[in-house]
Amino acid sequence: MKRLLVAMLLVLPVTATADYLDVIKFKLNEGCTFSTYVGIVKDFNEWGKANGYKAEVLMPLQQSDLEYLFWVGRSANAAAFGKAWDTWRDAQANADSMPAKLNARFATCSTNVSRSGFDTY
Repeated sequence: MKRLLVAMLLVLPVTATADYLDVIKFKLNEGCTFSTYVGIVKDFNEWGKANGYKAEVLMPLQQSDLEYLFWVGRSANAAAFGKAWDTWRDAQANADSMPAKLNARFATCSTNVSRSGFDTY
């Protein structure tokens, strides 16, 4: 029985899936409320649907410095993130594009402190 179980485990494909997390530490600028920022994120996620990217905001409840919030974006993998990033970056050249307008809103409302990328398993 043990041999059969071992043989089955060796034959079955083992797949690992890894989402990619894009984590940005930021603070809100003076005059920008949390609800305003969340509204921008909601609009961003409309753009993100077509680009394989979804974001959420983490509001710290227990942390050494409660001034900072965290943007957590999720893509299927690093390649999907790269494709979405290229699309976002390239659209900045057109001031009338949705990404350029969103980027201007983010810049008015927040200041990024750091950015990190993670694979999840």
